Amino acid sequence: MAKKKDELDPETMAVIEWCIEVEGFLVAGGATIAQAQEYIEDQIEFLTDQFYDGVSPEDAAKEALSD
Repeated sequence: MAKKKDELDPETMAVIEWCIEVEGFLVAGGATIAQAQEYIEDQIEFLTDQFYDGVSPEDAAKEALSD
């Protein structure tokens, strides 16, 4: 059975879910939702590297907010 084109693999979904958690911590730290989303879009490669390096969403957000 072929996968639908719009289905994402589990690894991609894990990165997306991790970024959603980062977004929540960014907003809790004072960013607006729009600012948090823009940061994630602009820094997706860096954030993906952090995900694979085992950085927690909270620590990724703290680093972003400290810049």
